Amino acid sequence: MTFENRLMGLDVGTNTIGIAVSDLLGITAQGVEVIHRSDAGHDFDRLQELVQQYSVKTFIVGLPKNMDNSIGAQGVFTQEFAAELEEKFAIPIIFWDERLTTKSARQFLIYANVSRKKRKQVIDKMAAVIILQSYMDSI
Repeated sequence: MTFENRLMGLDVGTNTIGIAVSDLLGITAQGVEVIHRSDAGHDFDRLQELVQQYSVKTFIVGLPKNMDNSIGAQGVFTQEFAAELEEKFAIPIIFWDERLTTKSARQFLIYANVSRKKRKQVIDKMAAVIILQSYMDSI
């Protein structure tokens, strides 16, 4: 994977969007930021800035699934967001199963002795890192 194939991982929530990007070699995922959602225009404007800044060619979007593999309300919300994302950016989207990523991120941050207040600020970014890294590890 080279600069031309940079990936962006997204952990899409109703209040925030966690963002991670792949390194230039496509080996590791780095957390970038958390967008605190206010309106769709703001969200997509900020995403556009990040897509240009990192030369993103593919979105890896965490798809929340129920433990029985069905898609619930949050999964439908994420799919609708991704459809709008694809329409606005014309960049391919790959959905990645994100079951338990927030729990894994929380456990990692607790293990790293990150304060509860700080965890709340970075949990979605960490979840995006886990989504993107697990996708890259699979390929």
